[in-house]
Amino acid sequence: MLFKYKVVDDKGQSKEGSIDAVNKDSAISSLQRRGFIVVSIKEEGENKSIFKMAIFEKVKLKDVVILSRQIATLFDAQVSALKAFTMLSANSENKLLGKKLSQVADDLQAGSSISQALARHPDVFSEFYVNMVHAGEESGKLNQTFSYLADYLDRQYALTSKTKNALIYPAFIVVVFIAVMVLMFVMVIPKIALIISESGQAVPFFTKIIMWMSSFFVNYGVFLLLFVVILGIYLWRLSVTEKGKLYLDRMKITVPIFGKLFKKLYLSRISDNLDTMLSSGISILRAIEITGTVVGNKIYGGIMTQAGEDVKGGSSFSDALAKHEEIPSIMVQMTKVGEETGSMASILKTLAAFYKREMDDSVDTIIGLIEPAMIIILALGVGVLLTSVLIPIYNIAGSI
Repeated sequence: MLFKYKVVDDKGQSKEGSIDAVNKDSAISSLQRRGFIVVSIKEEGENKSIFKMAIFEKVKLKDVVILSRQIATLFDAQVSALKAFTMLSANSENKLLGKKLSQVADDLQAGSSISQALARHPDVFSEFYVNMVHAGEESGKLNQTFSYLADYLDRQYALTSKTKNALIYPAFIVVVFIAVMVLMFVMVIPKIALIISESGQAVPFFTKIIMWMSSFFVNYGVFLLLFVVILGIYLWRLSVTEKGKLYLDRMKITVPIFGKLFKKLYLSRISDNLDTMLSSGISILRAIEITGTVVGNKIYGGIMTQAGEDVKGGSSFSDALAKHEEIPSIMVQMTKVGEETGSMASILKTLAAFYKREMDDSVDTIIGLIEPAMIIILALGVGVLLTSVLIPIYNIAGSI
């Protein structure tokens, strides 16, 4: 492989060039034997390949779950951290993850701890993940820590997937329904409207509305499409601002029907995060702070940040949570019991299981109601459309 390098010679002068070597370590050793101090060294085309992988490859949560289980298994088998990450990088099916693991292995060889090496890749390993690994390093229970992480991430993956799947079906039906209606208004209704107009028959009120809507789509459809595109771009730009994220995250938990579902998702995630970290020996204050950054919702993230500040000021965690109406009373009461009995992790584990079960029940209920509701809405829409068009046609046929 060809490597591009920047070095400093014994006279303090900078030099650049390329060197052919089996791997990066061999290239570095070869340059050092020549008396050079290596400033930087990169494989030829490395930046380009990373750019390509960033576009076409993505490290999914499921990949990190599998990786965590593999690391736990290798540590159980007394395989060193360096060898474990080197093996996993070589055998990873995801090229981007393999590249990240190779960089982690290089950092370990250079003397970094596992948590420090992982922290350099926040797009793959979250702050929660890194802090869990750091706690495992301090306690000497890294194999258990990675098992905890795999179990936790698996639960989060299942929760998120179930929520997304519950929303995909109605969204798909709505999009298809809108597309079919637009095609009807643009391609079918104008021809029928022409026949009705030329007949000279009296046009019913609902038929006039349908004909007007069809005329609007035909004459001003381009402007409507342009408006939708501009609105989409505006909403996208709004969603990347702090104010926009806050607004959208609040809308998620207040929208009818689905708001309760999202609330249960975030409450389950908060409880599960805190339970996993407390069980690994992370302090309650640090666990609260980290949970605020990884909960995935600005509203609940702000609540956890404020709760952390209150706990720093001497307040109990349950009292800090009680100040926020987004936190249900049962969670406050259960947390208070955990503080009084000294079994906070156990109580939080029970809460996480409770909210997961509640969310599963809500998803099942929503899915059960969506199908008949969609069928009724579609039937009404198609029925009104067909009735408005067919009645004048029958009148025309009857008058012939």
